[in-house]
Amino acid sequence: MFNEVKKSIQWGEETLTLETGKIARQADGSVIATLGETSVMANVTFAKKPKPGQDFFPLTVHYQEKYYAAGKVPGGFFKREARPTEKETLTARLIDRPIRPLFVSGFKNEVLVMCTVLSHDLVNDPDIVAMIAASAALTISGAPFMGPIAGCRVGYEGGEYILNPTVDDMKLLRMNPDQRLDLVVAGTKDAVMMVESEAYELTEEEMLGAVTFAHQQIQPVIDLIIDLAEVAAKEPFDFQPADYSDLYAAAKAAGEDKIRAAYAITDKQERTGAVAKAKADILAALSEEQQGDENLGSALKKLEASVLRGDVVKTGKRIDGRALDTVRPIVCETGLLPRTHGSALFTRGETQGLVVTTLGTGDDEQMIDALEGTYKSNFLLHYNFPPYSVGEAGRVGPPGRREIGHGKLAWRALQAVLPAPTDFPYTLRLVSEITESNGSSSMASVCGGSLSMMDAGVPLKSAVAGVAMGLILEEDGSYAVLTDILGDEDHLGDMDFKVAGTEMGITSLQMDIKIAGITPEIMEKALAQAKAGRLHILGEMNKALSGAGDFSAHAPRIETMQIPTDKIREVIGSGGKVIREIVEVSGAKVDINDDGIIKIASANADAIQKAYDMIYSIVAEPEEGKIYKGTVVKIVDFGAFVNFFGKRDGLVHVSQIENRRLNHPSDVLKEGQDVWVKLLGFDDRGKVRLAMKMVDQTTGQELEKEEADE
Repeated sequence: MFNEVKKSIQWGEETLTLETGKIARQADGSVIATLGETSVMANVTFAKKPKPGQDFFPLTVHYQEKYYAAGKVPGGFFKREARPTEKETLTARLIDRPIRPLFVSGFKNEVLVMCTVLSHDLVNDPDIVAMIAASAALTISGAPFMGPIAGCRVGYEGGEYILNPTVDDMKLLRMNPDQRLDLVVAGTKDAVMMVESEAYELTEEEMLGAVTFAHQQIQPVIDLIIDLAEVAAKEPFDFQPADYSDLYAAAKAAGEDKIRAAYAITDKQERTGAVAKAKADILAALSEEQQGDENLGSALKKLEASVLRGDVVKTGKRIDGRALDTVRPIVCETGLLPRTHGSALFTRGETQGLVVTTLGTGDDEQMIDALEGTYKSNFLLHYNFPPYSVGEAGRVGPPGRREIGHGKLAWRALQAVLPAPTDFPYTLRLVSEITESNGSSSMASVCGGSLSMMDAGVPLKSAVAGVAMGLILEEDGSYAVLTDILGDEDHLGDMDFKVAGTEMGITSLQMDIKIAGITPEIMEKALAQAKAGRLHILGEMNKALSGAGDFSAHAPRIETMQIPTDKIREVIGSGGKVIREIVEVSGAKVDINDDGIIKIASANADAIQKAYDMIYSIVAEPEEGKIYKGTVVKIVDFGAFVNFFGKRDGLVHVSQIENRRLNHPSDVLKEGQDVWVKLLGFDDRGKVRLAMKMVDQTTGQELEKEEADE
C-alpha cells in the first residue's frame, strides 16, 4: 500500500532521517525529517498553471508548532492553536528566504509549503529540521526548484564553533556569557543563500568563520536530500520560462534613455514620479498586442534593472550620486517627547525612525508560551511600518510578517549591550515608528533604539549602529558592493546584507541572496565595507548623546533586595495576605521571585522606602543592643508589651520604663503610644526583653550611663 523511502545519516551528535511515501500522499511532495526525537512534516503543493495576469511569484510558507509535539495542551480559553506565534512567523520567514530565489525565473504558479512540528525532544530546535524537510519536499515534488538547500545552527563557545547547539544552550543567550553566537545559515551545494544571527560582539573574521563552518556542515545534508530524490522524486514539471526578448527589446528601444534619465534624479519622490512617467511613455509607444502581453511587467522590471545595475558597476556612481561606500547624511536627535521615558529620532537620508523607550516593572514582562515551556522576556521591541512612510495610502492592520521580522532583527542587534537584570531590574519596551522609508528601516530602528535607550538612562554597555549593504553581480563576474542601500537598490539588486554592532564587534547579521549564492570573497568585502559604514554611523550618533542619559522623572524607580529563600513565605503570607498589605500601605509594586530577589517599584521614593522597611522588618532579625521605635500594644501590671520590629512584640518590664518606681505602667504609658526601646536580649524561653529608661524618648538617642541612672 505504501511506497516508503527512508534515508539517514549521522549529523553531529544526532541521527538525521528523511522519509517519504507513507503520509500525505496527495501532496506534490511530502517529507518527514527527524533529528534526534524532533520531527517535522513538510508538505508541498503547487498550481499547475499561473493565474492570468499575475506578475509575481506567489510562494507561501507556513510553519506550525503543534503543542502535542511536546506533550502540552495549549493555553487560553479555546485550548487550541490559534494565530501564529512570533516564533512560528519568524521560522516561516527563515524557510521562505533561501528557497524563494531558487525557483526558476519566470515561474509564477502558486506554491504552498506547510511545515508541521509533530514531535519535539526539547533538545533539537525544530526550525532547522523544518527547513531541511521543506527543501527535501520541494526537491522531490517535481516543482522547478533549483535546490536542494540545507541549513544548520552554529554556536560559538571558547573559540570553537558548535554545530546545532541545544535549545537550552541558545535560550536567554544574554544571560550566558560563555555562549556568544546564535547563527542560522542556509545554502546550496556551492553557495550561502541566507544568514540570520544574534551575536555578542564577534569580529568580522569570527563571523565569517562561523558562516564558512556552517556551509561545510550542511554538505552531508544536501547529499542526503539528493539520495532521497534519486529514489523518490516525481517527474519534473514541464515548465518553460516565457520568452519575452522581443518585448524587452521593444521596451528598451522605446524608453531606455527615459528610464536612465529618471534614475538620475536624486530625490526619491521626484524619481518615483519620473520613473512612472517613463514607463507610461514606453507603454504609449508599444502596440496594443504588446501592451496586453502578460510579460510586460517583467520586461519593464528587467529594463529598470539593466539601467540601474549596469551604470553602478561601470561608473561606480549610484542613483543618488553617492560613491559605493558612502553613507547618506545622518541627523540624530534625542529627548524629543517630554512625557516618554526616552525618545530619539534617527534620520539617514530619506529613511527615518522615531523610537520610544518605556521602562516598566516586573509586571510588564512578556509571558511567552513555547513548546519548550513558559518563560518571561523583559526586553520587547515593536516595529511599525505605516503606509505614509512611503507616501502611500495603504491598508493599516495588525503587524505582518515583515513588521515582526524587522522588529526581531533590531531586537537581536540590541540584545548584546543590555545591562544584566540584576543591575538594571526594568522591563524595557522599545517602539520603532518608521516615519519615512527609503532603504533599511530596520537598521534605523537599531540606531534609534540605541539612542532612545540611552536617552532613557539605560546603562547600555555600548552604542549600537546598523547598516544595510547591497550587491550588484553581473554575468561576467564583475560586481559592486553598496553601503547603505536605497529601496530601489534593494529591489533591483542581488543581496540584502544587514550588519549591526558596536565599535568592538558584530551583534547581528542578516543576509538574503536573490541569486544562486555569493562567494566568500564578496562576503568578506561586504563585511569590511559594513564595518567602515557602522563606525561612521556610530560617530554621528555619539554627537547626539552629549545631553542624553538623565533618568526620566516619569519612569518608575526600582530597588532590589535579596532575602533568604526560607523567608519568602513570610513576606507573601497566607494567600498573599502580607504582600497585598505591603502594596496597599506603601503604594509601591512588589515582585518576588523564587530566588528571594524582590523588586520594589514606584515613581515615589518614599513609597519604595516604606515597602522596603516593611519587608525588612519581616525578614530581618532584631539585633541585641539596638534601639527601635515601637508602639505600646498592651499594658499589664508587670509592664507593657511593645510592637517594635514589624510584627514582633517584646516586654518592657515595669522596672525598665523609667528610673523611678512606678505604681503601675499606666502611670506613664497608654496603648497606641509610640515609644523608643532598646533590645536588651532574650530570656531563657526566647522572649524579647526591652527597655525604655536608657533611651531619650524625644530623640531616640541612647542616654549616657549617668543620665540613665539619674
